[in-house]
Amino acid sequence: MNARTDFQIILGKDGKPAFVVLPYEDFKKIGSASSLSTVPNRVVNLSFDKDLTPMAAWREHLGLTQADVATRMTISQSAYAQMERVKNPRKSTLEKVGKALGLSLDQLHW
Repeated sequence: MNARTDFQIILGKDGKPAFVVLPYEDFKKIGSASSLSTVPNRVVNLSFDKDLTPMAAWREHLGLTQADVATRMTISQSAYAQMERVKNPRKSTLEKVGKALGLSLDQLHW
């Protein structure tokens, strides 16, 4: 029995799956769900190589200063710097910073 599929697998020169073609609406669902929790390799490397918190690594990755983020949050730079140093920040802090940086909670807490 053949199951109905809404996607197509395209094989590469080596005969192994290389691409998937699927309806755009399905792609949008997958894209929006997965983008909520993705963290670029550069952010992870910044965190481990420079011993930065995820919050600080994201800020550096985005090319922002502490003052930039603080302005977006309408707080002082020193208050933001203090938030950024905490190894295990509160959920409410992560949500506020995430909003300022355009990130989800999952992207800031790993």
